[in-house]
Amino acid sequence: MSGRTPSSPAPPPDVPAPPAAGRARPTVALAVSGSIAAYKASEVARLLIQGGARVLPIMTRAAQQFLGPMTLSGLCGEPVRDTMWDPGFAGELHVALAAEADLVLLVPATADVLARLAAGRADDLVTALALCAKGPVLAAPAMHPRMWAHPATARNVAALETDGRVQLIGPVFGEVASGERGLGRMAEPAAIAAAALSRLAPRDLAGLRLVVTAGPTLEDLDPVRFLGNRSTGKMGFAVAERAAARGAEVTLIAGPVALSTPPGVRRVDVRGALAMRAALWQALGDDLRGADALVMTAAVSDYRPAEQHPTKLKRTPDLTTLPLVPNPDLLAEVGAARAGLAGAAGGGRSRPPALVGFAVETDTDEGVIAHARRKLAGKRVDLIVANHAADSFGRDDNRATLVTHDAADALGVLPKAALADRILDRVSRLCAR
Repeated sequence: MSGRTPSSPAPPPDVPAPPAAGRARPTVALAVSGSIAAYKASEVARLLIQGGARVLPIMTRAAQQFLGPMTLSGLCGEPVRDTMWDPGFAGELHVALAAEADLVLLVPATADVLARLAAGRADDLVTALALCAKGPVLAAPAMHPRMWAHPATARNVAALETDGRVQLIGPVFGEVASGERGLGRMAEPAAIAAAALSRLAPRDLAGLRLVVTAGPTLEDLDPVRFLGNRSTGKMGFAVAERAAARGAEVTLIAGPVALSTPPGVRRVDVRGALAMRAALWQALGDDLRGADALVMTAAVSDYRPAEQHPTKLKRTPDLTTLPLVPNPDLLAEVGAARAGLAGAAGGGRSRPPALVGFAVETDTDEGVIAHARRKLAGKRVDLIVANHAADSFGRDDNRATLVTHDAADALGVLPKAALADRILDRVSRLCAR
């Protein structure tokens, strides 16, 4: 399919707080299409408004068979638009709506809507608006699992992902209208609203230089085999994407992953830990003046084979052990260097970078936090994002706790983009000290 991993139903994530006083309300064009999941669009609208957004409701004629337009109009305080040929509007309605909307959100997005978006169709107000949108276009698919698994849907999703103009939220694994279970259920309204509101964040990181590491490192034994881990890089890429969207200058150092480069991000691809180490120090500089913050999401292999063989090792009865050597601890190296530079800093030296690490464990919640505190002190960093391996690797959401020397803030389950924004909020405060 599209590389999208099924997600089990989870507690709804927190919705970002409303904009600060004096900040303009962002505008979301909420487009509803004909699916039984359309009734959930009213909850998405409520959460968007609660999060500080203005919502412009748009409905297909099919959507109105499942959700009354007066419901959305009453919630949003705006008239529902359902056709490009509105006699009460002078001009091109899809162009005018696109000019007003900071973000277009399709909830739900049926298989038909995805197909028309992938083909670049503009045969109704919803698809014409999506094609004309000036800002991000997000879509929350909803359909029977067999429709989601159909090769035609897979091709359409792949085309949308390649184009990069439509970002999908879900679908998730769960029960659908027929009572069957599978991948095709629409993501929960809170997750959809959180993802949309996170894309509307202000450019409050303008002027900051961030280095982000992401993905695994693969340590080659021979041309065929390697040591690695299950990291997909999704969390690090989300941090890089959201940081760039919020105005930061971002360098992304990525291990081997199948992800496209986020817009506005400088990407450096590496394979093993030693290559990541070299790229990291090149980005930071020996005196750490090259960045204002480092967010180390990469799952760097702790060990590598003692010898890398130029040809494939053959299976033999006596080859039962594999000699390993430890890889350098990249975050600890940077933490030690920062501590040393802070002690020797002279007048006029710029502020040392903020350091954020990740702790992925398989322990209890209390054990994960205890390990994060030890890592925080041992590596001399400012913040550890602690999570369980089962809650993070390969998923589009994450359940994490932000651990500092004096607090542990459990965030619950969040889309990775929303979690990235929570981490970047902390980075912003660290850099402002």
